[in-house]
Amino acid sequence: MNLTGERPMEGSTPDSLLALHDAGYREVLARLGAGRVLDVGCGVGVETARFAGPGREVFGIDYHSDTAIAARRTWGPGGERGTDVEFAAMDGAQLGFQTASFDWVCSSHIIEHFMGPEQHVAELARVSRDDGTTFVITPNRPADFENPFHVYLFEANELASMLRLFFHEVEILGLEGDAVLKADFAARRATGDRILKLDVLKLRQRMPRRMYVWSYERVLPAVYKMLGDEKSGVGSGLDHTHFSMSEVVLPTTPVLFAIARKPRRFPER
Repeated sequence: MNLTGERPMEGSTPDSLLALHDAGYREVLARLGAGRVLDVGCGVGVETARFAGPGREVFGIDYHSDTAIAARRTWGPGGERGTDVEFAAMDGAQLGFQTASFDWVCSSHIIEHFMGPEQHVAELARVSRDDGTTFVITPNRPADFENPFHVYLFEANELASMLRLFFHEVEILGLEGDAVLKADFAARRATGDRILKLDVLKLRQRMPRRMYVWSYERVLPAVYKMLGDEKSGVGSGLDHTHFSMSEVVLPTTPVLFAIARKPRRFPER
């Protein structure tokens, strides 16, 4: 599977970014109980497989059929590293599950990819049981890097407002990085900014989005190599232990971690 920048991939994505995703799933897993679990945007399935356990029925879905197939071949029943997790291809804004069918729903770094994120949140709420819990993890807009795949970013109050349209109870926490992690991000951002300054005419903002994404996918591997060295990048050793939960969200906090409960029910039209 090729590196696009849209999915974290071990061996290609810098360790600090892999750690960011890993820490989010760690925090979801720490809050999971028994019941039916849905991971929306499961990717290659490595994180979703962590949810497997006694008393749980776990489903992972991804919009890209080849990715869902690869996840099942590796992590699904009878797979290379098989678990009892089921994987399928499905649109995160049109989930093929019955209303109120999951006790736990996870959307990790998915909402920022939707032009209309309210459709995604509406579906998360619809499939969540009345006493269920939904987790939404997404970059904190002031701390995020430029990425053409991130089309709708949130600050903490904005994410809370969006989720409250569809849930009665919403809590926003921060997934905070320690000094080592923040130094890595600062160095990465500084180098990235220097590269972006080469585009003095801001042509990337004027070209069709499809062309921008095409260029990004092909330039990204080289940029990751430029951004990495013996202290950062792939093989740096930075992992999820450099992240912790915080009730205070600062502009420098890398990730927002939302917990939503009591989904609102709307009459069928």
